[in-house]
Amino acid sequence: MRRMLFALLLLPLLAHAEPRETDWLELMPREDQKALEAMPEISHETPEGAGTFGQQGGLKQQAKDLPAVMYSSRTVPHLNGKLVRLGGYPVPLESDAEGRSTLFFLVPYPGACIHVPPPPPNQIILVRPAKAILLEDIYAPLWVSGTLKIEAVSNDLADAAYTISGGEVRLVEEEDL
Repeated sequence: MRRMLFALLLLPLLAHAEPRETDWLELMPREDQKALEAMPEISHETPEGAGTFGQQGGLKQQAKDLPAVMYSSRTVPHLNGKLVRLGGYPVPLESDAEGRSTLFFLVPYPGACIHVPPPPPNQIILVRPAKAILLEDIYAPLWVSGTLKIEAVSNDLADAAYTISGGEVRLVEEEDL
């Protein structure tokens, strides 16, 4: 009886517990992490790297001669359904009538939407926030908290291997650092 009462008292505290901060590399299987560490220097001399864009571009991998890890959609199964907190940068996709973002990709470094090469799909998360957020600066880091799902998503801009739906999104504040 005493244990049950103690557990009931703890439930509200656990429900509001801060999700575990997750590192981007944790989203990659160990083999991909090793391949990324062993990867040779990549050239950034492309039309996208020079600031000019062709018909396609964005986060999609265009070059076909990159190491296989740069195209990897391999995920980490035990993370599926886990509550996470991840820091990253937004790539806006859709917004409401007030200009607030209702759908965006979260990427591990700023400027990934024009950076060459872009991150692999297992380093891109499609975020469907619970509440639209005003993204005034895509170079301003965000905290995204929510339930991580393994879900392949593809659109003209990118392929993503994970999603977070209904999560909380906020700007990283100075006191967070």
